[in-house]
Amino acid sequence: MIAGIDSFSIGIIGVCLLVVMVVLGVRVYIAAALTGFLGLVALKGWDVGAAIAGTIPHSKSVTYPLSVLPLFILIGFLAFHAGLTSRLFEAARRWVGWVPGGLAVATVFASAGFAAVSGASTATAAVFSRMAIPDMVKYRYDRNLTAGVIAAGGTLASLIPPSAILVIYAILVEQSVGKLLLAGFLPGLVSVFIYASLIVLMCVMRPERGRSIQGFTWRQKLESLPGTLPVLLVVVVIFGALYTGLATPTEAGALGAMIVFAIYAFSAYRQKSLREMGSRLHEALMETARLTVMIFSLIWGIFLFVRFLGYAGLPDAFADWIVTLDLPPLMIVICILLAYVVLGMFMDAIGMLVLTLPVVYPAVIALGYDPIWFGIIVVKMAEICLITPPIGLNCFVVSGVSRELVDEQGQSLEIPLQGVFRGVWPFFIADILTVAVLVAVPGIVLWLPRTMG
Repeated sequence: MIAGIDSFSIGIIGVCLLVVMVVLGVRVYIAAALTGFLGLVALKGWDVGAAIAGTIPHSKSVTYPLSVLPLFILIGFLAFHAGLTSRLFEAARRWVGWVPGGLAVATVFASAGFAAVSGASTATAAVFSRMAIPDMVKYRYDRNLTAGVIAAGGTLASLIPPSAILVIYAILVEQSVGKLLLAGFLPGLVSVFIYASLIVLMCVMRPERGRSIQGFTWRQKLESLPGTLPVLLVVVVIFGALYTGLATPTEAGALGAMIVFAIYAFSAYRQKSLREMGSRLHEALMETARLTVMIFSLIWGIFLFVRFLGYAGLPDAFADWIVTLDLPPLMIVICILLAYVVLGMFMDAIGMLVLTLPVVYPAVIALGYDPIWFGIIVVKMAEICLITPPIGLNCFVVSGVSRELVDEQGQSLEIPLQGVFRGVWPFFIADILTVAVLVAVPGIVLWLPRTMG
């Protein structure tokens, strides 16, 4: 330990150093790993501190629950390359296009369907930017609304299982991955319903924003349903396996990946495009590997930082301070959630969670709140940060993809970033309303986990 400085003060210095590095643009996993390593050395000396730091990457990456992450990510990329996304969008377009703002509502429903086999918010936003923007611009939808719907729809992948960020939360706080994934299902549906209701209301008040799409017969609607069955099958297999307890999350993820791969291979065989299948499979595997490595690097760095905080005593001190505040527990939780809104303006979702949970989670549990319920609430707050300026990642994705798109006349379909942020603000309000509903009615979150086999 540094002479004359107690462990708590070293912990405070470490947190300040981390914040400074993140503000200066250092990647979160590098800033967390460096701060954690230096803090451990400062507290325990070089030999002990370096030994602790050296064992963490291996010990934390060989845990069984983490093996579910690459499988869930692979399901999403395989589903995209298998063309399941376009089939979902077409089915949603035919079934709900008749309501005011029908194409926007269809985008929300199709995003939710893709989220059920994806688990990656930015991937969902990128996929539907390519599909939905040309269609909505063709029907003269307001471009800001178009961009806002796609950016907000992408966030549904954070809650609807299989969700990568829920798995990360479970690992960080040592809770059941299966229960957390199940807990996200109903709140995800609530978010879908609130988004869809908001779009209809906006388009009823101002019809020029997005008109209904008419003309689909019942036969055309029914013909679109078989294309959605593969997604439904994957959802039933994963959800059913988790709910009944017949499979672990990793086993359920492996089953889902196998089903999507079989569908992909069969489709390529029917179209006699085996060479293209190999190329797309290689691309899906490489995208899965890149995203998995990024997440694992983040986990390694954060666990180094968490171990340092534990030795410094900051989580326990913060929890003790929170418990002694002369405020109702609900008011304290609301203040914590408001802090997440502010943090979300400057940090990405995963980075925000992994940096704050080591300190915030013990305090919330000390107040008597359920860890599964808090997980869903805090992940919903992480969703919000994906669409809030200036760092709203989904908004950057939508604007970036739109630059590459052109209409049938060759005109650019680009939607400027400021237009995306203008279009997404009503959905920010909708997300706040969703959080309020989940806080007021915790049974929405806890019912399924409490009934699982």
